Amino acid sequence: MMNPVLNAEELINHREEWVIVDCRYHLLQPDWGYQQYVENHLSSARFVHLDNDLSAPKTGSNGRHPLASPEQLIKVFQHLGINQDSRVVAYDDMGGCFASRLWWSLKWLGFDNVAVLNGGLQSWLKIGGTLTSILPQVTPGNFIGQPQEQWVVKVDDIETNLASKEYLIIDARANDRYRGENETIDPVAGHIPGAINRPFVNNLDKDGLFKTATEINNELTTLLSNHPQQPIIHQCGSGVSACHNWLAMSYAGLDRTLRLYPGSWSEWVSDPTRPIVP
Repeated sequence: MMNPVLNAEELINHREEWVIVDCRYHLLQPDWGYQQYVENHLSSARFVHLDNDLSAPKTGSNGRHPLASPEQLIKVFQHLGINQDSRVVAYDDMGGCFASRLWWSLKWLGFDNVAVLNGGLQSWLKIGGTLTSILPQVTPGNFIGQPQEQWVVKVDDIETNLASKEYLIIDARANDRYRGENETIDPVAGHIPGAINRPFVNNLDKDGLFKTATEINNELTTLLSNHPQQPIIHQCGSGVSACHNWLAMSYAGLDRTLRLYPGSWSEWVSDPTRPIVP
């Protein structure tokens, strides 16, 4: 099983043998990532689109990036050339925010040899890594996945948890959005009652690299000190950066029962009768 965080120096010796996936994306310009990929990407890298590949169709009430079905993801991963014995490295240019959704999706389907490139495209360029505009010829892979159904919770489970408090909900959004300030993405500001805040950017240092596993472990242990054994539900705005917090906990070696709420805040507020903390 690969370490979930891979340094650029480790990738440079394997860039032609491992499956590299470009996950760049812009929330307000959905086609931007693919345009960037076509212009320049790591050699042999394939592209995956957050909306089209890693998300299900939106209904207006299931969030901005609904979780894709296992069947859809299996086809996507086969199209990317992923085999059962592949090693996969995902990157973006946002500290792993979008790459972590690919990482989580593969892990959800039982595939362990996947990592996120530490520092993304920027760290690759910093060590002298080169880019290309040549699109790779990809042979379809034989990937076969089996979803770990218990990893995912639905909106009904969150509603039940309001009373039971069985799970601790961790919100990965920025502090101001969690507090109901400066909301520019979703139509309602605030957070789910009972949720605590761990912005995913807190997993990174000033250079956009993951902090050390020890640093993240210490920070999260402090954050969770009042909830020493409680299982955790990760959420964010649309189930994407929540995966970054899941990855950070895995990287830091924190042994907790983890769940993901893919619909996250954008699904929660689609029904005005659901309670919020403004």
